[in-house]
Amino acid sequence: MGRHAPGQEFARLADRAVGRGSLENAMIRSELVQALAKDNPELRADEVDRVVDIFFEEIATRLAEGGRVELRGFGAFSTRERDARMGRNPRTGEPVPVPAKRVPYFKPGKEMRERLNED
Repeated sequence: MGRHAPGQEFARLADRAVGRGSLENAMIRSELVQALAKDNPELRADEVDRVVDIFFEEIATRLAEGGRVELRGFGAFSTRERDARMGRNPRTGEPVPVPAKRVPYFKPGKEMRERLNED
């Protein structure tokens, strides 16, 4: 993609997306599509949109199958098991059973952690 290696491209866009921890600088999907379209003028906007759709769908599909997605220089997506437990209804304080479930998990790669902690 563009002038950067794939891992660098994801890390560069993630830098924009996380905004160094500020929610006011969060990147939404349409801004990601615009940034990719700007960096890849040879692609039409609908093509970039389709690539983003496929990218996220492939990650979600792999995770749903119990797999893992690793993007060098960026990080790894996987799932974690959460045990069943007793929760509390915040309104009444009554105990409520919470079933076991799998939740998505992201572990940033070394390069991503270093970029986020640059001074």
